Amino acid sequence: MAHHEINYTSRSLGIGKYMNSVGEKVKRYCGLAWRTGVKVGKEDPRRVVHSLKVGLALTLVSLLYLIKPLFRGIGQNAMSAVLTVVVVMEFTVGATLGKGLNRGLGTLLAGSLAFFVEYIADIAGRIFQAVFIGAAVFILGTVTTYVRFIPHIKKNYDYGVMIFLLTFNLITVSSYRVDNVWEIAKDRIATIAIGGGLCLLMSLLVFPNWSGEDLHNSTISKLEGLANSIEACVVRYFNDSENQETEDDPSDHGMIYKGYKAVLDSKAKDETLALQASWEPRWSRYWHRIPWRQYTTVGASLRQFSYTVVALHGCLLSEIQTPRSIRSLYKDSCIRLAEEVSKTLRELGSRIRNKSQFSPQVLSDNLNEALQNLNDDLKLQPELFLGSKNFCGTTQAEEDIRFSLSSVKSDCSSVFEYKAKEHSGEVSMEGQKKVLKPLMSKIAMTSLEFSEALPFAAFTCMLVEMVAKLDHVIDAVQDLAKLSRFRDL
Repeated sequence: MAHHEINYTSRSLGIGKYMNSVGEKVKRYCGLAWRTGVKVGKEDPRRVVHSLKVGLALTLVSLLYLIKPLFRGIGQNAMSAVLTVVVVMEFTVGATLGKGLNRGLGTLLAGSLAFFVEYIADIAGRIFQAVFIGAAVFILGTVTTYVRFIPHIKKNYDYGVMIFLLTFNLITVSSYRVDNVWEIAKDRIATIAIGGGLCLLMSLLVFPNWSGEDLHNSTISKLEGLANSIEACVVRYFNDSENQETEDDPSDHGMIYKGYKAVLDSKAKDETLALQASWEPRWSRYWHRIPWRQYTTVGASLRQFSYTVVALHGCLLSEIQTPRSIRSLYKDSCIRLAEEVSKTLRELGSRIRNKSQFSPQVLSDNLNEALQNLNDDLKLQPELFLGSKNFCGTTQAEEDIRFSLSSVKSDCSSVFEYKAKEHSGEVSMEGQKKVLKPLMSKIAMTSLEFSEALPFAAFTCMLVEMVAKLDHVIDAVQDLAKLSRFRDL
């Protein structure tokens, strides 16, 4: 009896621990879900408003089913209106207009063609009608599916073509068994029109979100993000900290990485926003259509420019670095050039934000002056890029060179000592991988005659290339200002 009581108590304790564990997991997951939801809302409060708009639209369209007089007038096809709201209502006005017009146009064309096929099929007997409908479904299904592969159709009207194919098959096949197919088609078109119209009204009149505005702000954000990345990268490169290794915290590179990553990942988003914006009824102050496609051109030039920022960041992360004493000789001119590039990017972003014209010559003059200063500083020390043997610089530079040569000797001695320990079995195989490979790499790098000059040469080359790429960005923004007819200041 006591034995059974002990087993019962043990099972009770086990179940209690299990329930406590489940409760803790549920509590943790609920907390995570809540924090995630709050974070999504804080990132863009418009998401909360859009969710409320969709909920309101679904409630209104559900009245077709809930109110008896409306249900009698529409019939079972009232559910098509609900489906239309779910599918058509998107976050921005442009996306909703594009889907709504595609759905409406596809339904009308499919309905018209389906009734034409039914009219021809009714001329002969029942067998001919079945064969003709089957042939029509096969031909239209094949042709329509193939048309969807055309790039222009795929990009702009894929949803409309899909709705066309769906509606055509629904009406054509139903006409063989149902006598009142016209009533079904009429109700379906009516409910789709009701659902689509409600979506358009909610998107246009209730706190509208414009795709063109998102594209406009995204372009400004990318310009400013690249400016921040360049400044942070150059300042970090010329940091005067005593120990460079302590600066390699990955979190310190977050701002640099974030700036150019947003540009490199923006191609698909820019093209989608430009396509959606083309559906929107947005006009400039001169009653002129805004050239949204030009924004994608600006984005393409920014992506080409961002490759130089990636390369500049790569110089910062390189294992081989030029001595700080040598870099300090050109610190002021390099930082000034980077500041002028960043200033130009921010100025371009400001002009787009304010929709105002600008003078490319003024921006280019400042850049050329900073570039000339860097060129003059490089000419003052031509021996730097001829090898460390011919370099006659400051005393600190000579000490760095002697230190690099002595480090080679000490590292070579370390290799011989390490090999002796390996032979005697004092070092494990895992220790060999962790110690020998970095040690041999360090010897190889410090033994190169140009290893001190080449990293800085690559860094300055990227700065100069950045200025050259920036000219294309300036030209693209200038074309945008002209086509959009920005105002003159």
